[in-house]
This record gives sequence, structure tokens and C-alpha cells, in this order.
Amino acid sequence: MVMKHYPAEFKADAVALYRSRPGATIAQIAEDLGVNRETLRSWVRADDQRRGVVAEPAGPRAAGSVQDENAALRRRVRELEEERDILRKAARYFAGETRW
Repeated sequence: MVMKHYPAEFKADAVALYRSRPGATIAQIAEDLGVNRETLRSWVRADDQRRGVVAEPAGPRAAGSVQDENAALRRRVRELEEERDILRKAARYFAGETRW
């Protein structure tokens, strides 16, 4: 598969086009521009991170982003619970090793 390199201006214009059409999907815009939809999705995510945006505004696309955010938060909770459990086990181990 050939990796295409797009100019930064084209990427910015593609993201702006996506944002200017609230009813359009990434797949529709990507097809219109002749780019892979995952490529456009990554440009939109990179722009969101650059702008510090957590979730998209309310509208047809908001439901998916809320579900994605919830899934990410659930993953993070699981990670933190695992880290907490590891620290508890370590604390018990080191408390048992201490001989005062």
C-alpha cells in the first residue's frame, strides 16, 4: 500500500470542511476529497488535540463521541483500579517484611 503525503494546508482545509458541514459524516467528506476515511479521522482527532477539545458539540456526531469518551473513561478506570491493587499488594508485602 502506498503512503500518500498531503500538504498541511490540504489537511487543514479537509478538517475545516468536515467541521463546516454538521450533518456530514467523516466517510462522506473523505469520499468527496478522495482520501481514506481513517486518514481524515486522524486529522480531525489531531486537530481536536491541538485545540484541546474533549468532545464534539451536540449534533448527529455527538452520540458517537460521547460513547467513545465513555469507553475511554472506563478503560482508564480499569487501569487505575489495577494500579491501586498492585500498590495495595506491594504495601502488604513491605509491611510484612518490616521487623521493628
